[in-house]
Amino acid sequence: MNATMENGILKAALSGHIDSGNAPAVESELMALREREPHDGMVLDLKELTYISSAGLRVVLRLRKLEPQFKLVNVSAEVYEILDMTGFTEMMTVEKAYRELSVEGCEVIGRGANGTVYRIDKDTVVKVYRDADCLPDVQRERELARKAFVLGIPTAIPYDVVRVGESYGSVFELLNSRSFSKLIAADPAGMDKYVDLYVDLMKKMHSTHVKPGDMPRMKEIALNWVTFLREYLPADQAEKLVALVEAVPERDTMLHGDYHTNNIVMQNDEVLIIDMDTLCVGHPIFELASMYLGFVAFGELDPNVTLNFLKMTHDTAVVFWKKALAKYLGSDDDAAIRAVEEKAMVIGYARLMRRTIRRNGFGTEDGRATIVLCKERLADLLSRVDSLDF
Repeated sequence: MNATMENGILKAALSGHIDSGNAPAVESELMALREREPHDGMVLDLKELTYISSAGLRVVLRLRKLEPQFKLVNVSAEVYEILDMTGFTEMMTVEKAYRELSVEGCEVIGRGANGTVYRIDKDTVVKVYRDADCLPDVQRERELARKAFVLGIPTAIPYDVVRVGESYGSVFELLNSRSFSKLIAADPAGMDKYVDLYVDLMKKMHSTHVKPGDMPRMKEIALNWVTFLREYLPADQAEKLVALVEAVPERDTMLHGDYHTNNIVMQNDEVLIIDMDTLCVGHPIFELASMYLGFVAFGELDPNVTLNFLKMTHDTAVVFWKKALAKYLGSDDDAAIRAVEEKAMVIGYARLMRRTIRRNGFGTEDGRATIVLCKERLADLLSRVDSLDF
């Protein structure tokens, strides 16, 4: 047993195994350590512990009752299974040990708001999260992906959590897969086929009902975006923007929240959707707004943004957006399609303006240009758009 003290937390690292033969001695040593070292909390590091019996579990339980701040960390998969099966993971904080993975030299498949997806080999990819304190986000995305899969949405299910440098990643299997972005870039003439597949999957999601509370409400998220802008838009525009979002009808159907061609992949003739951390429920106008951002607005001032992001030119991305919107609406009426597009643009430019401001947009030339663009677009749109429903 090795013991250290850090910021008032007593940490004891255990190794080997604990069973009925040595549990009393382990408990005696731990109790003596507690008495000898004044502390505010206690952590047991079980990285080198290979087995624990019921006698060892009782030692852990008695320590937990004595220590107001108590947790188990770096728990091996074998020991974690025992703790989970016996209910200890519900009684106290238990943190698994995660295998370490390097992404050095790996192909970048895509980048999103929360992380970067790398291909490890022909069968496996890993999504690496940007935030070092992202474990709750990792677990949340895994749970959202599981719920979507159970509801019949074709997605790759993360099967492992790993350490990648100072952060964490979710590993999932994508056999011989290619994103729609790459497929379209390689075969621009075949775009219509990918538009059809893309929209078919989106419609499947948008017709899938979700139990209350299982996924976030997109309308609530969008209201946060537009109320943020009250400080930056003329009062009449800001109030109309908030009122438009408040009036959007509630829906219990699924949205992806980041539905672009990097996140749709073809795996052995099967279409799958990935990057599920933005899953939510709500009106499809919110999905269309996100799509408009990805295909049109992000690269409006600098087309290279689209090329770097989607691996296709901005002109190609705009064509894809227009074809996908017409296919989704089932219409060839240009005026009707344009009316829905403008509704999506309202939310899209509001989101982009908020995003830019929060990322120090006023402090850079590109940021200021984007903010000006958004204000001009919103002023024009809000003068004639009176509903976001369709």
